Amino acid sequence: MATTSIASNTELSRAIAASIRPSSNKPLATQQPKGRCTFNRFSDRFPLLSVRATSNSSMSKENSSKSGDGAGGGLTYKDAGVDIDAGSELVRRIAKMAPGIGGFGGLFPLGDSYLVAGTDGVGTKLKLAFETGIHETIGIDLVAMSVNDIVTSGAKPLFFLDYYATSRLDVDLAEKVITGIVDGCQQSDCTLLGGETAEMPGFYAEGEYDLSGFAVGIVKKESVIDGKNIAAGDVLIGLPSSGVHSNGFSLVRRVLAQSGLSLNDQLPGGSVTLGEALMAPTSIYVKQVLDLISKGGVKGIAHITGGGFTDNIPRVFPKGLGAFIYKDSWEVPTLFKWIQEAGRIEDAEMSRTFNMGIGMVLVMTEEASRRILEEGQHKAYRIGEVVHGEGVSYH
Repeated sequence: MATTSIASNTELSRAIAASIRPSSNKPLATQQPKGRCTFNRFSDRFPLLSVRATSNSSMSKENSSKSGDGAGGGLTYKDAGVDIDAGSELVRRIAKMAPGIGGFGGLFPLGDSYLVAGTDGVGTKLKLAFETGIHETIGIDLVAMSVNDIVTSGAKPLFFLDYYATSRLDVDLAEKVITGIVDGCQQSDCTLLGGETAEMPGFYAEGEYDLSGFAVGIVKKESVIDGKNIAAGDVLIGLPSSGVHSNGFSLVRRVLAQSGLSLNDQLPGGSVTLGEALMAPTSIYVKQVLDLISKGGVKGIAHITGGGFTDNIPRVFPKGLGAFIYKDSWEVPTLFKWIQEAGRIEDAEMSRTFNMGIGMVLVMTEEASRRILEEGQHKAYRIGEVVHGEGVSYH
């Protein structure tokens, strides 16, 4: 595949120079990255870089949802083949080998800043890309899953790298995928620095491929968003999602099969096909979130992926605090209503598997939240508040 080599980011170069040679003002020479190389090696689905030390893990965000027992005949994530217990056990074992890791992104000290790194894939949403033939936007999903994680620390994404693996390289198909990755990088104002293209004959089904991505950002140490100052009475502001994003598709596919509908059928109650609704690319919140942070008052940020509100919001809270969610404070998109009805899925299972229409939650002061909502510059909802206690309650 063509090389996607781009010069090193100036801001990162300055930070490295300040960290490595603090006594010298001589600029650090930058090296041009060598771009794409092809190696026939398998990259595990479970990356170590940004392991969640809680029951959630970026090692497999689709494993973040706690399965139910199927009571009442409704589908659960476990029914769809995703076992949260196995995922949690793997997290515990890795945490023993690499203590101290956790959070949505990994922080690495560099001078007066932190590099913040994240890695992820797009899960079984790829299956729908193969079935619908929609490949131009799956790269946006790939970028979004990593950059949305690292911006929760207040970090500005610097660069992104991708990994594209297939049994036989279809250049036209790969170009469509990479076009989406470039689009995602433009949306998040970061550089596509390079990537890896791997041909592994016989490993994947004909016409299929796998994707993973890696993002690095930077934030000043005094500007890190870490949730430590969150207090009871702070407000939860939700930013709307574009749909299912890139989590829960194992359950979505099970629901679709059970419903008797096809991806070409119209979404019941909607104006698009099920395929179009489900393949809507993940919202990239980088510019929006960084702008909100710049206005002041933001104390914590949660990227709502697998695990929904129930698992993701508490991860940014100090011990002893929980979330009180106003259930009717935003309109749940039609797609989620159909998924729940067609799969006869319990409310609790939906809330632990999907974002339900809110893809990012910011914890901020009452004053800051009022200002944001009154300005109306960003579409946002006041969806709840921080309370004494543990976990998330819905009222």
